[in-house]
Amino acid sequence: MSTLHPRVVIVSRRSELDELLARHGTRGAAAFFLRERGRTLDDVTARHDALTAALTAVSAAIPADWRRGHVERADLPRFLFAPEDVIVAVGQDGLVANVAKYLDGQPVIGVDPEPGRNAGVLVRHPAGAVPALLHDRPAGSSHTMVTARLDDGQELHGLNEIYIGQPGHQSARYVLTTPGGDRERQSSSGVIIGTGTGATGWCASIARERATAPPMPAPADPHLCWYVREAWPSPSTGVAQSAGLLHPGESLELAGESERLVAFADGLESDALPLTWGQRITVTVASRRLRLL
Repeated sequence: MSTLHPRVVIVSRRSELDELLARHGTRGAAAFFLRERGRTLDDVTARHDALTAALTAVSAAIPADWRRGHVERADLPRFLFAPEDVIVAVGQDGLVANVAKYLDGQPVIGVDPEPGRNAGVLVRHPAGAVPALLHDRPAGSSHTMVTARLDDGQELHGLNEIYIGQPGHQSARYVLTTPGGDRERQSSSGVIIGTGTGATGWCASIARERATAPPMPAPADPHLCWYVREAWPSPSTGVAQSAGLLHPGESLELAGESERLVAFADGLESDALPLTWGQRITVTVASRRLRLL
């Protein structure tokens, strides 16, 4: 009985040139738009060409008898990944985080189309390394993820961090309950719960401003760090519970006390969980992990 070959799913996002052409229609109009602002189309075109070349090389690396698919970042919430898929994310580090929340153990290969320009933390490989990685599929590294669960059963997963707060710039009002059972009514710019993978991003920018910030976890560490952003002290809201760590089996809970709160992961605001007044959301270390080759 023959074994079904895996499906290779290439994940990318539109280039800056694609976005400019979608808005302005032609290269000439896009060039005029940039020129009026002291910029040229050259750099945007070079980056587009680098991405196109990387996507072409990755596509050519897939064996002819293997199945294949391609999904853009904007369509990830509607794409159905299969257990046997191998994912190749071609772009910046954030693209791996964007796709990780929709996976459950499938291996991910991160391809950097512009080596030296991106940090390369998650997109570790040039396009030329893909053929060997597809065939050998080394163990790679395992990255802790974070899960948020509403009291109605809806779930959200993240690789870098989960944000809970107002979708705009208004203050979010809620009651926060820490793993130790401390409860505090707060008004803030939102709460960030991050992993070790996300410890170099949003969480790091918050931690640098805090003398008493908890130690940041490493990507494989099975715990999370959390921070309350700009907690507001008032007669009815406190600031005592503003940061901490979450270990396996522990949870951070928020009960909404204002309308239109949301929770989203890794910057994908279009795929958010709405949190209405009185609803509770619980954040824990995820049972799933990212397998990064």
